[in-house]
Order: sequence, then structure tokens, then C-alpha cells
Amino acid sequence: MQFSRLLTLTALFMCNILTAQTVEGLILDADRSPVQEALVYNTRTSEHTHSDPAGTFQLAETLLGDSLQIVMLGYEQKWVIVTSSQPLEIQLQERTFSLNEVVILPQINALHVMADMDIRLNPVNSSQDILRLVPGLVIGQHAGGGKAEQMFLRGFDLDHGTDILISADGMPVNMVSHAHGHGYADLHFLIPETIDKIDFGKGPYYGDKGNFNTAGFVDFSTKNALDNSLVKLEVGQFQQRRLLGMFNLAHTDRHKAYVASEFLSNDGLYESPQDFSRINLMGKYTGRWTQRDHMSILASHFTSQWNASGQIPQRAVDDGTITRFGAIDDTEGGQTSRTNLQLSYDRQMDDQTLIKNSIYFSRYAFELFSNFTFFLNDPVHGDQIRQHEDRDLFGFTSEVFHTFDLGSMEGTLEAGINLRYDYSHNNELSHTANRKATLERLRLGDIQETSFGGFIHPTFRFGKWTFHPGVRLDAFDFHYVDALSSTYAQNTATSLILSPKFNVLYHANPTLQFYLKTGKGFHSNDSRAAVAQNGRSSLPAAWGADLGLIWKPVSSLMIHAAIWQLDLEQEFVYVGDEGIVEPSGQTRRQGLDLSLRFQPLPWLYSYLDATYAHARSLDDPEGRNYIPLAPNLVLSGGLSIQLPNGITAGLKVCHIQDRPAVEDASLTALGYTVVDAHLGATWRNLEFGLQVQNLLNTSWNETQFATTSRLEKEMAPVEEIHFTPGTPFFLKGVISYSF
Repeated sequence: MQFSRLLTLTALFMCNILTAQTVEGLILDADRSPVQEALVYNTRTSEHTHSDPAGTFQLAETLLGDSLQIVMLGYEQKWVIVTSSQPLEIQLQERTFSLNEVVILPQINALHVMADMDIRLNPVNSSQDILRLVPGLVIGQHAGGGKAEQMFLRGFDLDHGTDILISADGMPVNMVSHAHGHGYADLHFLIPETIDKIDFGKGPYYGDKGNFNTAGFVDFSTKNALDNSLVKLEVGQFQQRRLLGMFNLAHTDRHKAYVASEFLSNDGLYESPQDFSRINLMGKYTGRWTQRDHMSILASHFTSQWNASGQIPQRAVDDGTITRFGAIDDTEGGQTSRTNLQLSYDRQMDDQTLIKNSIYFSRYAFELFSNFTFFLNDPVHGDQIRQHEDRDLFGFTSEVFHTFDLGSMEGTLEAGINLRYDYSHNNELSHTANRKATLERLRLGDIQETSFGGFIHPTFRFGKWTFHPGVRLDAFDFHYVDALSSTYAQNTATSLILSPKFNVLYHANPTLQFYLKTGKGFHSNDSRAAVAQNGRSSLPAAWGADLGLIWKPVSSLMIHAAIWQLDLEQEFVYVGDEGIVEPSGQTRRQGLDLSLRFQPLPWLYSYLDATYAHARSLDDPEGRNYIPLAPNLVLSGGLSIQLPNGITAGLKVCHIQDRPAVEDASLTALGYTVVDAHLGATWRNLEFGLQVQNLLNTSWNETQFATTSRLEKEMAPVEEIHFTPGTPFFLKGVISYSF
């Protein structure tokens, strides 16, 4: 036996003196699905790589006998000894999260690891609520829960999505030329328990991201398979009820399928019940027909309806006309639905080349009744408006990933094309009364908008340096038929924009990375504005730069810090008396980002995200150049406890500083600090939980606008802050059973 071992060691030694080789491998999870972005690290040479979307990797300068460390968030670390030149197959097992095992990857979007950490440790109330897991991003609701939330990031009042690109499984969420507001992004069709991970990036630095990617992007990915089937019941104050069911239909090595459904209802915190209800249905199939072919089919349907108390004027609360939870016009509200069908097909052409294809179709309907100004324009009937549209949305994307090794330089070539076509039928803005009578049609027409984009974004690695240049080309075709015109005319316009990118990373080691990101992005304008200007200024550009670092000074602490600047050729400003946004002039934002993740004990995790932004208009004089509602300081943080006996608990804090509500800062949108908490326990297949929003019962305003309005008995209009009150102390109980 000793002679045999000696012979084996001698053979390995002889192999080690030979020329190093490139080792290939495949990384799979327990379900034998590919694991993307796992780090493969050679402990002898410090050479490293990561798995591609198909789970494959290649690692150069590897000798027989070398020890490879495989690291991926949410999985147990694994060590593999290279004993032959044959491709490796490595299967990872899931495990409880540990910050000690997080490794900083040499990637342009390495920061998404922070969102991956947070989503595993913090319960969320809705898919839209998951946006809060993006460091520095804050949301607010101001129309009864059924309307898409307002978003804030890096000194932007993003309204409902004008300067942030949001997608789900690669399918666009932002709606161009929407009846309520350009870029409108309603995520309520996502069931939060089906979300697997969040990819996000700040700034316009990513070649595969097109329209709306100025302040940043967020991409949600749903699970390919369920660990277990699940039923969940939630009961809370304000008559809140939620029932969730998620059921495995197939779960084999090659084929996986599940369905999920959600029903949610509540009356809301207002004196006038909002009668909110939402139904979500979703099904997903993923199959690996061969080792090189992967396909998925996703279908979903969502419908929602609600009443709303709207944004109320501060003076009506101060004089006792209404309370903070009252309404001037409680006939606001609406209904919306969306049906999605998506087919994805990935093909591993060879060991170096992967092609990913996706095609999707959505049918969408939207109707919203609002009253921002009350009796300003119509003293008799009031100023209620109706915004309505029916939309068909079609598109596809095709991307190729090719890895290469040229000796001293290795890298990846990523290129792709995308097509999107929107047809918005009967896109309408009308003056209404009581949600029944149409008094006047202000706008009515059909919109057809087609966009085509292509990009190439290679990555070159020289030792510790990574260079990531890229360029993107986008073309738009705008069509609008005005149904209110006395003569038929199809108004058209076209526009084209070229967006270069250049990013540099210095990956000192798996615990420290410096980066410089630069690039140009854009947001399109509404089709009606584009055709009116014959395509001029229809694709205003954004130029940005980030300089930062990601650092783990000790294994239990991760730090991200960055300084940044973003210039926009054209801004969008909210117009309260019409309930729309309109373009204005050039702006500049400069700021600092700081994020900390700290896990001093295996069961204790904490985080802090801070963003400071200095946002100003470049076309207006000093003192009148504030950007309304642009947040200048946003803080969020929290603690999460996960004990081995199944007990979990946590606290979350969100703070926004006071900020100007108008250009001369004569009106102020008040800041707030809100604390949420949760407590949970697991016993066998049962989970119990208590969730509290606004633990300290703080009186706060969730959304605020400077609006000129007139109440029914007033003789003259008044400009002041109108607001939607934030949730008071709210307690919810949760019970779930997995099987």
C-alpha cells in the first residue's frame, strides 16, 4: 500500500514539472442547474475565473495536484484537487449565508452581491418593496397601492421610472409613452417569493442596458425551481389579507416546473376604504434537453383594482377640514392588468461560446382616476382626470458570450441585439367627474413606438487589471395618430443615439477592488413629444462617471465607497395641475455613496447604505436652480438575527432628509425616519412571523409635491405641499407551510 501511494505521488510530481494546462469544468447546484458567477480560485497561483451563464469555466496555468477553491454566495465552499486533464463537474450545496465566504469578483457589476445578501435576510412585503434592497433606492406610494410607486435614487426623483431601467427576467417593465407618465414601471405582477436574485448597477455604464439607464438599472430574476411547495397566509391591520400558493409540478435533473398564485386585499390606512385587491398567477418551466441546450417558458397574469384618497393639501389638514388620513376627492383610484408570455432558449455552441435568446409578449391595460388640483380649473365639477390605455408589447433579445485566452490576455466578448415594439391603443387623458362622466377628452390617440438596439462590450483581463470598453447604438421610430384631430394624419419621427462606455477595474485580490466607470446613457421622450419636435431632442443623453472601491478589510466586513457625477441633457419635471411630467433643461448631480455589510457573529448581520447627492439645474441662476424633490441625503440600515434554533428577527431604518420641493426652495418636502421590525420562528415545516411597519408610529409623509390647487369654497388658488401620509404602526402576522 505504501509503495502504491509513493508511486502515485511520484507520478503527480512528474506531471507538475510539465507545462501548465487549462482546466475546464461545469458548476451545478443541487438541482443540477448551472451556477453562474461562481468564483474558481487556484490556491497555488492565485489565478481565478468565474463560471459563465451555462455554469462552465476555464482556468489557465493549472497543474495536476493544484487545489481549486469554488466560492458562491449562498453555497458551501468547495475545494477540488485537479487529478487529470478531463473536464471537472462540480456540484455545490446550498447553505446558510455567511459574509465570511463572500469573495469580490472582478466584474463591472460586482456590487449586486450586496443585494443578494440582503434579499436572503430581510422579508419583503411586495415585489416593488424589493427595490428598497438596492442600496440608496427609496420608494413611495401615493395612489392607494395599485399604482406603481414613486422612486428616488442618487439625487433623482425618478417619478415612476423615467431614469431607471427596470426589467424582470430580461423582460422590460418600464412603459414608453405611458398614459400616466413616460417610463412608468409597475412591478406588481411579480410575486416576491418567486424572485431569486437582483442584479443592479448605478449609472449609465452597461452596454447591454439601453433606454432609461441613466441613474441606473435593476433586473429581477425569478427562480427556475422551487426547493419546496409552499402555502402562506398573511393577516394584518387595515383588513389586509394575503394568500400565497407555490407548487412544484416537476423537479428532475433535466426538467423543472412550478406554478405560483397570490391574492391580496386590504382597505388601507385611509378613512375612505381603498377596497384594494390584486390577483397574481405565474407558471414557469425550465428544461435542459441536452448538456448544451437550455429552454424556459414563463407565463403570468396579474390584475388589480383600488380606490384612493390621493394627495391632500397641508392647509386642509391644518384648518381641520380633514385629518391626515382624509380625502378631498375620494373617488380617485383605478384598475390595471398585465399578461406576459416569455420564451428563452440558450445554446452552448462550444466550450467558449454561449448564445442566449429571449422573446416576449405582454398585453397590458391601465385606467387611473386622479384629482391633483381639486377645483382649480373647473369650479363646478372638479378637476378629476382619467388616464387610460390598452397596450400590446412585443420584443426579443439575442446575446452572445465568447471567452478567449490569448496568453497574457484573457477575456470575454459580449454582444447582442434587441427589438421592442409598443402599440398603445386609445391612449387617453380626459376630464371626468365621479369616475363616470367624461366631460372633455384632452388627449386621445394611438401610439406605435419601435426601438432597435445593438451593443458590443468586450472584457480584457491583464493580470489584476480588467478593461471593459463598449459601445451601444439605439434607433427609435415614433408614430402617433391623434384621434381628436379633424383630419387623419400619422405623425412620425425617427431618432438615433450612439452610447460609448469605458470601465476599468483593478482587482488587487479577492478582498479588494478599485474601479472607474464612465459612459453615456439616455432616456427617450414620449412619442407625442418626439413627433411634435420631428425627432429633435427625443433621446436626451446622460454622461456619467464613478470612481470607487469594494473592500473587505476583514472577513466579516464589506465596504463600498464611490464618488460620482451624472450630467443630463434634459430633465423631466412633474406638473401637478395636469398629472404629467414634462421635459426641462440640463442638470448635474454629484455625490458620494457608502455601503457597509458587517457580520460580527454567524447569527448577526448588519448593513448601512448612505447616499449624498448635490443636484442642480445648469440652465437656471443660483438660488433658483434646485431640482424639485431631488433627495440630497438618504440613509438606510438594519440588523438581522438568524439563530440556529430557527428564530429570526430584524430591524430596518430608512431616513430621508428635508429637500426642496420647488426650484427656489421656498417650499420644502419634509424628511422622515421610519423603523420597521420583524420576528420569526421555524418549527419543522411551519414558519411563523410578525412584521411591523413604522414600529415607532412616526407621523410622516410618504410622497410630497408642490402643487397649485383650489378647494371648493376658496376664492383663489394656493401653491403649497400636497402629500400622501405614510403608514402608521402596522402589524401583520404570517404563517406558512412547506411540503
